[in-house]
Amino acid sequence: MTHILLAILVIMSLALLFGSLLDYVALRLKINDKGLVNKINALLPQTQCGQCGFAGCQPYADAIAHNEAAINRCPPGGKTTIYELADLLGTEPLPLNPEHGVEKDLPYVAYIREEECIGCTKCIQACPVDAILGAAKLMHTVIADECTGCDLCVEPCPVDCIDMIPVKPKNIDWIWDKPQGGGHVAFSRIPVSSIQ
Repeated sequence: MTHILLAILVIMSLALLFGSLLDYVALRLKINDKGLVNKINALLPQTQCGQCGFAGCQPYADAIAHNEAAINRCPPGGKTTIYELADLLGTEPLPLNPEHGVEKDLPYVAYIREEECIGCTKCIQACPVDAILGAAKLMHTVIADECTGCDLCVEPCPVDCIDMIPVKPKNIDWIWDKPQGGGHVAFSRIPVSSIQ
Protein backbone atom coordinates (compact mmCIF):
# COMPACT_ATOMS: atom_id res chain seq x y z
CA MET A 1 0.00 0.00 0.00
CA THR A 2 2.81 2.43 0.81
CA HIS A 3 4.49 1.55 -2.48
CA ILE A 4 1.37 2.55 -4.38
CA LEU A 5 1.07 5.86 -2.51
CA LEU A 6 4.79 6.52 -3.07
CA ALA A 7 4.41 5.80 -6.81
CA ILE A 8 1.39 8.13 -7.06
CA LEU A 9 3.30 10.85 -5.18
CA VAL A 10 6.33 10.49 -7.51
CA ILE A 11 4.15 10.63 -10.63
CA MET A 12 2.31 13.70 -9.35
CA SER A 13 5.62 15.41 -8.49
CA LEU A 14 7.01 14.65 -11.96
CA ALA A 15 3.82 15.93 -13.62
CA LEU A 16 4.02 19.15 -11.61
CA LEU A 17 7.72 19.56 -12.43
CA PHE A 18 7.27 18.94 -16.17
CA GLY A 19 4.15 21.12 -16.30
CA SER A 20 6.05 23.99 -14.69
CA LEU A 21 8.96 23.45 -17.07
CA LEU A 22 6.65 23.49 -20.12
CA ASP A 23 4.95 26.66 -18.86
CA TYR A 24 8.33 28.37 -18.41
CA VAL A 25 9.54 27.31 -21.87
CA ALA A 26 6.26 28.46 -23.46
CA LEU A 27 6.74 31.91 -21.94
CA ARG A 28 10.42 32.16 -22.92
CA LEU A 29 9.94 30.87 -26.46
CA LYS A 30 6.67 32.64 -27.17
CA ILE A 31 5.91 32.71 -30.90
CA ASN A 32 5.63 36.24 -32.22
CA ASP A 33 2.48 36.67 -34.31
CA LYS A 34 3.39 40.21 -35.38
CA GLY A 35 4.14 38.93 -38.88
CA LEU A 36 0.44 38.34 -39.60
CA VAL A 37 -0.53 41.60 -37.89
CA ASN A 38 1.96 43.50 -40.06
CA LYS A 39 0.65 41.83 -43.25
CA ILE A 40 -2.93 42.71 -42.33
CA ASN A 41 -1.94 46.26 -41.40
CA ALA A 42 -0.18 46.68 -44.75
CA LEU A 43 -3.48 45.91 -46.54
CA LEU A 44 -5.46 48.49 -44.55
CA PRO A 45 -5.71 52.03 -45.98
CA GLN A 46 -3.94 53.74 -43.03
CA THR A 47 -6.54 56.49 -42.72
CA GLN A 48 -6.56 56.06 -38.91
CA CYS A 49 -10.22 57.15 -39.04
CA GLY A 50 -11.59 54.89 -36.31
CA GLN A 51 -14.73 53.98 -38.30
CA CYS A 52 -13.97 50.31 -37.64
CA GLY A 53 -14.39 50.88 -33.90
CA PHE A 54 -10.66 50.78 -33.16
CA ALA A 55 -8.26 53.67 -32.53
CA GLY A 56 -6.50 53.13 -35.86
CA CYS A 57 -5.44 50.62 -38.47
CA GLN A 58 -2.81 48.86 -36.33
CA PRO A 59 -5.23 47.99 -33.47
CA TYR A 60 -7.80 46.82 -36.03
CA ALA A 61 -5.16 44.62 -37.71
CA ASP A 62 -4.26 43.17 -34.31
CA ALA A 63 -7.93 42.39 -33.60
CA ILE A 64 -8.36 40.71 -37.00
CA ALA A 65 -5.23 38.60 -36.45
CA HIS A 66 -6.58 37.39 -33.10
CA ASN A 67 -10.12 36.71 -34.46
CA GLU A 68 -11.57 39.50 -32.33
CA ALA A 69 -12.96 41.53 -35.26
CA ALA A 70 -14.42 40.79 -38.68
CA ILE A 71 -12.63 41.80 -41.89
CA ASN A 72 -15.58 43.91 -43.11
CA ARG A 73 -15.38 46.96 -40.84
CA CYS A 74 -13.22 49.32 -42.98
CA PRO A 75 -15.23 51.72 -45.19
CA PRO A 76 -12.16 53.57 -46.55
CA GLY A 77 -10.67 50.28 -47.73
CA GLY A 78 -14.01 49.08 -49.02
CA LYS A 79 -14.60 45.94 -51.03
CA THR A 80 -11.03 45.79 -52.33
CA THR A 81 -9.53 45.62 -48.84
CA ILE A 82 -12.11 43.06 -47.71
CA TYR A 83 -11.22 40.77 -50.64
CA GLU A 84 -7.49 41.18 -50.02
CA LEU A 85 -7.90 40.39 -46.29
CA ALA A 86 -10.06 37.35 -47.08
CA ASP A 87 -7.43 36.14 -49.54
CA LEU A 88 -4.64 36.60 -46.99
CA LEU A 89 -6.54 34.87 -44.18
CA GLY A 90 -8.08 32.14 -46.33
CA THR A 91 -11.65 33.09 -45.42
CA GLU A 92 -14.73 34.05 -47.38
CA PRO A 93 -15.15 37.77 -48.10
CA LEU A 94 -18.04 39.47 -46.35
CA PRO A 95 -20.02 42.50 -47.49
CA LEU A 96 -19.04 45.81 -45.87
CA ASN A 97 -20.78 46.19 -42.51
CA PRO A 98 -23.05 49.27 -42.86
CA GLU A 99 -22.78 49.96 -39.11
CA HIS A 100 -19.26 51.24 -39.77
CA GLY A 101 -20.03 53.38 -42.83
CA VAL A 102 -20.32 53.09 -46.59
CA GLU A 103 -17.65 52.90 -49.26
CA LYS A 104 -17.12 56.12 -51.21
CA ASP A 105 -16.53 56.07 -54.96
CA LEU A 106 -13.83 58.74 -54.85
CA PRO A 107 -11.35 59.67 -52.13
CA TYR A 108 -12.20 62.81 -50.17
CA VAL A 109 -10.06 65.51 -48.63
CA ALA A 110 -10.94 68.11 -46.00
CA TYR A 111 -11.17 71.73 -47.09
CA ILE A 112 -11.27 74.56 -44.54
CA ARG A 113 -13.00 77.76 -45.60
CA GLU A 114 -10.25 79.92 -44.14
CA GLU A 115 -12.23 83.18 -44.06
CA GLU A 116 -14.71 81.53 -41.65
CA CYS A 117 -12.12 79.76 -39.45
CA ILE A 118 -11.88 81.18 -35.90
CA GLY A 119 -8.69 79.31 -34.98
CA CYS A 120 -10.15 77.15 -32.22
CA THR A 121 -7.73 74.22 -32.94
CA LYS A 122 -10.44 71.58 -32.41
CA CYS A 123 -9.90 70.25 -35.94
CA ILE A 124 -6.15 70.00 -35.32
CA GLN A 125 -6.76 67.95 -32.18
CA ALA A 126 -9.17 65.64 -34.03
CA CYS A 127 -6.91 64.95 -37.02
CA PRO A 128 -5.21 61.55 -36.55
CA VAL A 129 -2.53 62.20 -39.20
CA ASP A 130 -1.62 65.86 -38.46
CA ALA A 131 -2.81 67.06 -41.85
CA ILE A 132 -4.13 70.39 -40.53
CA LEU A 133 -1.79 73.31 -40.15
CA GLY A 134 -2.55 76.31 -37.94
CA ALA A 135 -2.35 77.78 -34.46
CA ALA A 136 -4.73 79.05 -31.80
CA LYS A 137 -6.69 82.15 -32.86
CA LEU A 138 -5.22 81.92 -36.37
CA MET A 139 -6.75 80.40 -39.48
CA HIS A 140 -6.08 76.77 -40.30
CA THR A 141 -5.51 74.99 -43.58
CA VAL A 142 -5.37 71.37 -44.69
CA ILE A 143 -2.26 69.79 -46.20
CA ALA A 144 -4.15 67.98 -48.95
CA ASP A 145 -1.39 65.45 -49.66
CA GLU A 146 -1.45 64.35 -46.00
CA CYS A 147 -5.24 64.29 -45.53
CA THR A 148 -6.72 60.78 -45.56
CA GLY A 149 -10.34 61.95 -45.83
CA CYS A 150 -11.34 60.33 -42.54
CA ASP A 151 -13.92 63.05 -41.79
CA LEU A 152 -12.96 63.28 -38.09
CA CYS A 153 -12.25 67.02 -38.24
CA VAL A 154 -15.71 68.04 -39.47
CA GLU A 155 -17.81 67.33 -36.38
CA PRO A 156 -15.71 69.17 -33.75
CA CYS A 157 -15.65 72.42 -35.79
CA PRO A 158 -17.91 74.90 -33.93
CA VAL A 159 -18.42 77.18 -36.97
CA ASP A 160 -18.90 74.42 -39.56
CA CYS A 161 -16.21 75.74 -41.90
CA ILE A 162 -14.84 72.34 -43.00
CA ASP A 163 -16.11 70.60 -46.11
CA MET A 164 -15.17 67.16 -47.41
CA ILE A 165 -14.59 67.51 -51.13
CA PRO A 166 -13.91 64.66 -53.59
CA VAL A 167 -10.40 64.43 -54.98
CA LYS A 168 -10.68 64.51 -58.73
CA PRO A 169 -8.15 62.54 -60.77
CA LYS A 170 -5.39 64.72 -62.15
CA ASN A 171 -4.13 64.57 -65.71
CA ILE A 172 -0.90 63.04 -64.49
CA ASP A 173 -2.70 60.08 -62.87
CA TRP A 174 -4.11 57.12 -64.69
CA ILE A 175 -6.71 55.35 -62.55
CA TRP A 176 -7.61 51.79 -63.45
CA ASP A 177 -11.27 50.91 -63.19
CA LYS A 178 -12.33 48.74 -60.29
CA PRO A 179 -12.59 45.08 -61.30
CA GLN A 180 -16.03 43.91 -62.38
CA GLY A 181 -17.79 40.71 -61.31
CA GLY A 182 -16.46 40.36 -57.76
CA GLY A 183 -12.77 40.37 -58.64
CA HIS A 184 -10.43 41.32 -55.86
CA VAL A 185 -7.45 42.91 -57.56
CA ALA A 186 -6.78 46.35 -56.12
CA PHE A 187 -6.88 49.24 -58.56
CA SER A 188 -3.91 51.55 -58.45
CA ARG A 189 -2.60 54.83 -59.83
CA ILE A 190 0.14 54.82 -62.41
CA PRO A 191 1.88 58.14 -63.11
CA VAL A 192 1.49 58.78 -66.83
CA SER A 193 4.92 60.40 -66.97
CA SER A 194 6.49 57.02 -66.15
CA ILE A 195 4.87 55.34 -69.15
CA GLN A 196 7.24 55.62 -72.11
